[in-house]
Amino acid sequence: MKEQVKKDFDNVIKNLSLSQRDIEIKQFYLDNFINRGFPNRREEDWKFSDLNQIIKKNIGELSFYNDYTSTNKVDTSVFVDGLEHNKIVFINGRIEKIDFDYEKKDQIEIIDQSETINKSSNNNSLSDLNNAFTNKSFKIVVKNGYQFEKPLIIYHTTNSKIWSKNINLRLDFKLDKDSSLRLVDLFNDTSEKNFLNIFYNFDLKENAVLKNFKIDKFENRNIKYSYNNIEQDKNSTSETFILSSGSNFFKNEINCNLKGEYSSAFVNGILSLNNDKHHEIRTIINHLTENTKSYQLIKSVLEDSSKAAYQGKIFVNSEAQKTDGYQLSKAILLNKNSEFNAKPELEIYADDVKCSHGSASGSLNEDSIFYLMSRGLNYHQSRELLINGFLLDVVEKITDSEIKNLIKNMIGIKE
Repeated sequence: MKEQVKKDFDNVIKNLSLSQRDIEIKQFYLDNFINRGFPNRREEDWKFSDLNQIIKKNIGELSFYNDYTSTNKVDTSVFVDGLEHNKIVFINGRIEKIDFDYEKKDQIEIIDQSETINKSSNNNSLSDLNNAFTNKSFKIVVKNGYQFEKPLIIYHTTNSKIWSKNINLRLDFKLDKDSSLRLVDLFNDTSEKNFLNIFYNFDLKENAVLKNFKIDKFENRNIKYSYNNIEQDKNSTSETFILSSGSNFFKNEINCNLKGEYSSAFVNGILSLNNDKHHEIRTIINHLTENTKSYQLIKSVLEDSSKAAYQGKIFVNSEAQKTDGYQLSKAILLNKNSEFNAKPELEIYADDVKCSHGSASGSLNEDSIFYLMSRGLNYHQSRELLINGFLLDVVEKITDSEIKNLIKNMIGIKE
């Protein structure tokens, strides 16, 4: 891998017009990644999902995509029908379309950050990989008091041009005071056996509201990793919903820092897996000041030889009195070959708090199935009704009615 990554990195440098300083910083991140390699089970954060082995098993020899010179045709058939929305379209990691037609252009600023790379240390080798290979990096600023009229859907697509490639992309968002953004990440792949490495940073100022919905529903054989870092000031709110279902492997990480009083974070997720898919959600909610709130609910439905994991941590520092933190994960295992792993954590250094966590897993209740069948449903209908009821609890936590209905239709939930 070392020789391949160095070769591909040299090609990246040749294709980009970077200053000597930026080249040196990218080289710094590349060296960090080479020294650490892909995460494996020796790292506590990856004890349930050894990415190094997952890549070897599902992709084999991986190269690092570096050809961003040619454009890709945008396939409009992937656009969501029946929902007016703004668009950012990524194809093979390259931004092909930015469309804010429903918004006031003077209230949104798009900043090209490609030549403002800064050196920083972290404990995430995938962040190092991302920093070394990201082609274009943009910051989207929602200005003071502006609330998006329509959702922004970011389409993450791949096509047949790439195979056994690593793609890296990064976006930063700043929501100024009293602003709001509804953001949908929609994954739709036509390529296979690629590794997508995605990093978002969100900066929420006072009273800002972020609603982010991550939808991985369409069947594909790719491997994905998504990392959200969210910084929140006073009275800001973040709502993250994850539907994780389509990819061969997907790990979503959410790191949220509640730095301002009365800030709150909500993370809700569904892992609905079949075949031999392997997905994970990992969350860290850091309560750093008093009067902050967090709520997390993750539910999994697993069949065949699928595997899911949830690692959730609530951290409360000594200054974060009057913290309210809640975390719960539940899983239904539909056969004996499926597997669910959970690692709930509380780390509390304040004494005036209300925090709880829990985890439970099991099979469908056969008595409930028998009862429904006695009322005229067949076995398949009875099972589907129970599963829908189990997942509906998570979907109902979505506070945006348009997106809630979209996700219900995607999952096939009927009330």
